[in-house]
Amino acid sequence: MKAMVINKFGGPEVFEMEDIPKPEVKPGYVLVRVMASSLNPFEIKLRSGLLPEFAPPFPAVLNSDVSGIVVKVGENVEVLRPGDEVYGFIGGMADESGALAEYVLADEDLLCKKPVNVDFKTAALFPLVGISAYRAIMENSRIKPGDKVLIHGAAGGVGHMAVQFAKMLDAEVYATVSNDEKAEIAEHLGADYIINHKTTDVEDYVSKYTDGKGFDVVFDTFGGNNLINSFKAAKVEGLVLTTNSRALLDLTLIHHKSLTLKTIFMILPVITKTDRTEIGNILNEMKKMIEAGNLTIYRDKTEFNFSDIIQAHKYYEAGDTTTKIALLNDLI
Repeated sequence: MKAMVINKFGGPEVFEMEDIPKPEVKPGYVLVRVMASSLNPFEIKLRSGLLPEFAPPFPAVLNSDVSGIVVKVGENVEVLRPGDEVYGFIGGMADESGALAEYVLADEDLLCKKPVNVDFKTAALFPLVGISAYRAIMENSRIKPGDKVLIHGAAGGVGHMAVQFAKMLDAEVYATVSNDEKAEIAEHLGADYIINHKTTDVEDYVSKYTDGKGFDVVFDTFGGNNLINSFKAAKVEGLVLTTNSRALLDLTLIHHKSLTLKTIFMILPVITKTDRTEIGNILNEMKKMIEAGNLTIYRDKTEFNFSDIIQAHKYYEAGDTTTKIALLNDLI
């Protein structure tokens, strides 16, 4: 079968089309004819060699988000059957092959039947960002109705999912964005207050919106050095959630304010091969929300075919993206 692979780490140009063996089914796994995927920052880091410990062996087939049609099932597969339309977060890391191919072999636990009211292109946008935000907000945030919740990067992939989940919990949502276009996205999705973090200091918006007390919950989708801003924004004994804690930081504020810091590392079930049913369960909960019209996703104005993955990575790295980039399978 045809696949877009990398045989070394480097820039976008390391991608090449190759013929690789079509996977054989094995117990607990299904063979999926891939219809679409989407691009995440995680794939940029894998390709460039920033996360070699998580990269699949060369020739590596990347991309974790997938939508497609089940064509064959292995022994012990309990729910899915040939012909089922599915979406999921299936690998593209460690020993689990990714979606940039005609077919992918995927653990049934990492898949769910596709929402009936969206097409394959749209379904493949949801998994990584939706699961990350769900785990942060719905499972770990302790949000109570009326809580003041600050979401950094509220128009990004994970951020704009988090805004919707926080509103489902009746939170008062404060969204940081970097421009007017992203402000419109956050506002449309239900954010109560919009903050331009480029023009407003954290001390100023903490004073304006919380009388200097701080936010009950802060979800930081930037992470890294921006965590210091999150510590400043959180109230005493508040909660800070992040999808990126890879940084050397002064933790004095955590001590002085008795904060709780929770890292969301949603790929862990794939890497460790433990608690994988959690992925499928969240996908199923999201499916219900999507079909009910309560969860939506923004797609970037530009989309790419699998064979144009080099251009897709260059486009992302140019910094002109808004939310998720769709990838359509033209290898089949």
